[in-house]
Amino acid sequence: MSTAIAAVMPHPFAGGESWSRTVTLDAASIRQFATLAGDDNPLHHDDAAAAAGPFGTLIASATQVLALLMGLDAASLSRHGLALGLGFAFKLQRAVPAGATVEFVWTVRDCVYKPSLQGYVVELDGVVRDSVNATVYVTAQGTNLLRPSPGESTG
Repeated sequence: MSTAIAAVMPHPFAGGESWSRTVTLDAASIRQFATLAGDDNPLHHDDAAAAAGPFGTLIASATQVLALLMGLDAASLSRHGLALGLGFAFKLQRAVPAGATVEFVWTVRDCVYKPSLQGYVVELDGVVRDSVNATVYVTAQGTNLLRPSPGESTG
């Protein structure tokens, strides 16, 4: 590892380290987010259509759920330096019903310094699950680059 980077930014994470956030996705927030995202799917807006649909209730847009998960990634990593997402993969396993209290979790799988990128490549595993009954809604993997914050001298 570059001693200049190490002096400014010591190894930021250990494998297994994790962070989380819990959010209740009520009907109003589901409708508002879907509207802002341009998602007109009635399963996110119309109580009667959603009740007659496959889930029996309004459901959160996948865009909303994934935005909250990726926002947790960005907020958590950016406390340690300049965070840049390099890639993400998601598996949507179940729809998130209106009223669910959901836990968003990222866990560090690996963190390795990469000289060619002048920073650490941080590999993460993510999950979105119901905080009451542990139903898994989404699983994820993320790859991020973490560099020293702007203004920190590297040598």
